[in-house]
Amino acid sequence: MAFDVQEPTQVKAPSRRGDKVFSTSSLVAGSIILAVLAAVAIFLIAQSIPAFIADPSKVGKGEGFWAYVVPLVFGTVWAAALALLIAVPFAIGIALFISHFAPRKLAQGLGYVIDLLAAVPSVVFGLWGITVLAPAVQPFFSWLVDNLGWIPIFAGPVSGTGRTILTVAIVLAVMILPIITAITREIFLQTPVLHEEAALALGATRWEMIQTAVLPFARPGIISATMLGLGRALGETMAVAMVLSPSVIISFALLQSQNPTTIAANIALNFPEAHDLGVNVLIATGLILFLITLLVNSLARMVINRRKAFSGAN
Repeated sequence: MAFDVQEPTQVKAPSRRGDKVFSTSSLVAGSIILAVLAAVAIFLIAQSIPAFIADPSKVGKGEGFWAYVVPLVFGTVWAAALALLIAVPFAIGIALFISHFAPRKLAQGLGYVIDLLAAVPSVVFGLWGITVLAPAVQPFFSWLVDNLGWIPIFAGPVSGTGRTILTVAIVLAVMILPIITAITREIFLQTPVLHEEAALALGATRWEMIQTAVLPFARPGIISATMLGLGRALGETMAVAMVLSPSVIISFALLQSQNPTTIAANIALNFPEAHDLGVNVLIATGLILFLITLLVNSLARMVINRRKAFSGAN
């Protein structure tokens, strides 16, 4: 006996106007972002060309554009690296305390306070750095120079005002702390409960459970949070310009009165008085900062993509 087997008919989902509007608006929004990014890049490149081809004797102190911009790049990267070195351990510790150790009421209040730091304007951090932090840390800087001055980064003479690159790094660390903490905390809370319970069931302590289950799962998210904080530190302007006593130099010393400045702070301080070729030079330094940020984000994406299974960072 033969049976007629009918192929199942595919039922098409009804087309809804809301779906079309949403997909179209998403496409337009993504295209606008790419167009704005391309427009910014074209503007920076076009305005930077005169600085690149100008007579070296007319740029900076007569040494040329690259001799002028290299100390600024060094100061930008050096200040941001110091800020990350200070902020990341504190951010991870605070996020772990909120997500796995603190009582619920205390965790909610502490998380709210940490998030409030992100709403404080950078000029307020700058004022705090000048009036409160710098005078407070100056005696400690003097102690470091007296006792650890044989280490190059702590070499003297110490700054009498406390307005050094290390003070700026502390201010930047406080500024990027809420960004890194908030994202890291959410990533820790996304750790599968079964993984944590399995580690505890095998006899692990709470800290061993965090080492074996939480931190490996959250590693890509921690990297993403760190890169966001790094982007804030690289582009910070007002706090650095207000706190730092800048010089266009390359120096690893943390406690001296002469300190390398950053690209963003240098633009903010010099742009009001710049004219003609000086404007193009400052825009060219902005292009360098743009490329540095793009490079850092690209490297972070390459590191994160090594673990495709983690969807929170992708």
